[in-house]
Amino acid sequence: MKMMTEATEDKLIDMKYISAYTGMTDKWFYALIKQGRFPKPIKLGRTSRWKLSELLRWIEEQEQASNR
Repeated sequence: MKMMTEATEDKLIDMKYISAYTGMTDKWFYALIKQGRFPKPIKLGRTSRWKLSELLRWIEEQEQASNR
């Protein structure tokens, strides 16, 4: 079961998925990337993808920072 969880978290996702998952706009995320506050994408040709695990880790970091 752990392998399935790891495989799911390493799934590549696009900005549409990130925006839908978080409710934030793509412009907001691209600004964060430019500021170094969100992971840079993996470029595959002309497309950009992120690992789901990176998104989930980033969300967890934001939650921890807001609880300080």
